[in-house]
Formats: sequence, structure tokens, C-alpha cells
Amino acid sequence: MADPLLLGIDIGTSSSKGVLVDPAGTVVARATRPHETSYPHPGWVEHDAETVWWQDFLELARELVAAADGRPLAGLGVSGIGPVLLPADADGRPLRPAILYGVDTRASTEIEELTAELGAESIVERGGTPLSSQAVGPKWRWLARHEPEVFERTELFLMASSYLVHRLTGEYVLDHHSASQCDPMYDLRAAGWAPDWAPLCAPGVTLPRLAWSTEVAGTVTAAAAAETGLPRGLPVTVGTVDAWAEAASVGVTDPGDTMVMYGTTMFLIQVLADPTPHPGLWTTRGTHPGTFSLAAGMATSGAITDWLRRLTGGEYAELVEAAGRAPAGGRGLLLLPYFAGERTPLFDPDARGVIAGLTTAHGRAEIYRAALEGIAYGVRHNLETMAEAGGGGRRLVAVGGGVRGGLWTRIVSDVTGTAQEVPRETVGAAFGDALLAAVAVGMEPDVTAWNPVKRTVSPDPERAAVYERFYPYYRALYPATADLVHFLAEEQRRADADG
Repeated sequence: MADPLLLGIDIGTSSSKGVLVDPAGTVVARATRPHETSYPHPGWVEHDAETVWWQDFLELARELVAAADGRPLAGLGVSGIGPVLLPADADGRPLRPAILYGVDTRASTEIEELTAELGAESIVERGGTPLSSQAVGPKWRWLARHEPEVFERTELFLMASSYLVHRLTGEYVLDHHSASQCDPMYDLRAAGWAPDWAPLCAPGVTLPRLAWSTEVAGTVTAAAAAETGLPRGLPVTVGTVDAWAEAASVGVTDPGDTMVMYGTTMFLIQVLADPTPHPGLWTTRGTHPGTFSLAAGMATSGAITDWLRRLTGGEYAELVEAAGRAPAGGRGLLLLPYFAGERTPLFDPDARGVIAGLTTAHGRAEIYRAALEGIAYGVRHNLETMAEAGGGGRRLVAVGGGVRGGLWTRIVSDVTGTAQEVPRETVGAAFGDALLAAVAVGMEPDVTAWNPVKRTVSPDPERAAVYERFYPYYRALYPATADLVHFLAEEQRRADADG
């Protein structure tokens, strides 16, 4: 009989993906479903759980079960965007669309209130992270204040992964990592809900039991099997947030390991043995028992390169080729990549993009290269902040769509002075879900064999020397322009309000 297969499904911001993997880590089949994100009001970003999360899951599960061609399934791992807030009734039926993670900025008043009530230092010390638009607690308070009829009917608190788990198994459970992003509702060191702070945000709501992403949450029920095509009794993992599943997919699970995710936004995860809260970073629990992580996120990265592509009418391949011919430093250009504000380590939603040094001699090649370099400087800034917080960063692994082509990763290695490993599979969180499912059902997979290093990107000393001269000026550019761009951000809001 053929070895059983593992299934991984991830719900993303703009698409959902699934993979079917054999016990050796070979991808047997892949599937993707794009979907729409809703922006009902300025600062609001939402998903409908039924028509987006569940419909995507159904289609992916059916396609991948068919691709298994009769081979048995050993386990299912799930992940999704997070942290998000989906209020549901006692049966798990959503009461409104899910309020998404840090891109949804509606709860700014509640962030200020809770920070004043609990104290900024106390919040970082206990929960690991300052309150920002990423935090779930303020969004609960926003819901109670602005949609009291929904809040009064709320019995359950679900995220993308836990919604799937509940729908498939009937279990009401959330992983420790996702819970640790629900600031200020989780106590980082106690590894549990904060009994005094959680009710300040979601009074009367029964919070889910907590477990680790490497554990089985439950098994597929008969009703879920009939709807999805999955076998009844199939073990389902507890799940986690997509970026942490992706980190698991490339073996970023030991202290000192760091993942750099190249995508529409840039995201970094570094594994720790002990928590080291820092006001410029997110400190969370990890996917595996006893681990912690430092996380950093840039608000825009690949989004800037896409903006430049659309602005210039070019194609990625020709832009990358032209930027590759331009010299390091873009003939005297510096770009601040804060086109949608910035998350870590600035936590400044009113930061804005700046291009300094422009002349009529500069063309799209230099500007495109300056964008990649500005993002790379931002990566270095975050890595240095992680080091300040006590992180090690012994090993850097590059993942995401941006690793294709090679120029972007070369620039990041040159700017940071650090080699990056690029693994064979960079398909993302779904592959990590399958790996976590293998762990959960007791297969004990060898991650290095599952996803070996395909190539290593090492810094070039000559280019690195150029960036070493530029970097201090990059760091000086934000404080030098902050007052100006804050004024402009306010003017932009006024203009948007006036239509």
C-alpha cells in the first residue's frame, strides 16, 4: 500500500492555497483560489468567513482529495491570516465579517484607551508587544462600542484557522501563537489567557482552549466529511497564523533561526528560547511547545515594486534587468519604503514614502533599484532591532515570491552583510501546514530532508561597502522628514474625506 499523504491548506489575504505532500516532503499536488478582500469604510479591511474562508477551503479540499487518486490521507494542517477577529454564535456561525489583522486600523481610539488604562510598559512586559492596529483586544472593544447588537450575541471568538478547525471537527481551540497576538489578552510567560485583562476587552465571551500547533485538535466529523470530501476521522491540527506555518515549512524552528518573507509586505520571524519583549517588535509564542519568537513586519515592500511597475508601464522582468545594471546606490538615491505607514520598528501609521536625491538624470532603473535597496535597509533596521532585543539571528532563510529572480535577495544580503538560504520549496504556509500535520500525527519528519537548501545568497563585499556608506543616511532620513510627512498624511486624510 502507498504511503499516506498529508494535506495543508492556508487562507491568505488575497488567495488561499493548498498542497498535498508525501511523507518525504515531495509535493504531489498544488491548488490555489484567489478571492476578494472587502474595504467597506476607510481603514476597515474584512473577509466574509463563509464565502471566502469556507468556500476556498471546500474547493481546495475537493481538488486535492481528487489529486490523491485514492491514496490515504494521514492528516490535515490548516493556517490563515492573523490575528483576526471573527465573532460567532454558540454554534460557530459568524455574526459579521471578520476584522482583519494590522491592515485594519479602525480601533485607534481603543488602542489609546487600553494603553492608558494598562500602561504601555506593562503591556509590553506582560504581553510582549505594544498595542497597535495588529492587536485584537482593541478591536473587541471597538465591536462592543460600535456594534453592540453583534457583541451581545457573540459566544465564540474565531480566527481563520480556528474557524476551519471548528467547522471540521467541532472543537473550539486556538493555538498559543495566535493567542499571543491577541494583545493585551494573553500572558506571554504564563502561556494562557490573562484572567484580568482579557475581560476588559471581551467581557462575557468564552475564549477558546489553548493548544500547540504541533497537536491534533480533533478529527473530521461525518457532516464535514460529507461536505468536503475529506475522510471521516481524519486528524486536523490546531492550526496557526500563516507566517508561522511558513517559518515551519523552511525549518525555522530552533533558537537563532530567522525567516525573511519577501512578498507584498516584508515579514521577519526569529525563534527564541526565552521572551525578550521590545517596544519596536512583536514578541509572541512560537508554534512548538516552549518556544518564543520575535517578529517584525514592514507595511509595504513588494507593493512598492508593483506600484512602480504599473506607474512606468513596464514588466517585472525588464525592470529587474534594468535595475540589475544600475549601480549600487542608484546613482545617489535613497528611498524610505513607508508608502502605507510603517509597522516595526517605527509603529508609525503616518509615516510616508520619501525618495531623496532625484534628478532628471535618474530613470526607472535607478528608482526601481532604490526601492529594492530601501526595503533592504528596512530589513537591516529590523534585524538590528532584533539584535538589540537579544535575538541571535544565526541563520537567515529567504521565502516568498520575491526570492524569484535573485536581485532582491542579493541586495538584502549586500545591505545586511548576511548570507541567506533559499530552500527548495517556497510555496508558503500550506507546505508548513502539511509539515505540522506530519508532526501532529507522530511521523517525526526531518525538516532538512523535507525542504533542503537549494542555494545560498552571499553578500558581495564591494556592493556591501557602498551600502555601508548609505545606511546611516537612510536611518537619518525618517526623523529628518517625520514632521513633514505627518502633515502630509493629515492632508491626505482630509482630501480622502472630501472625496
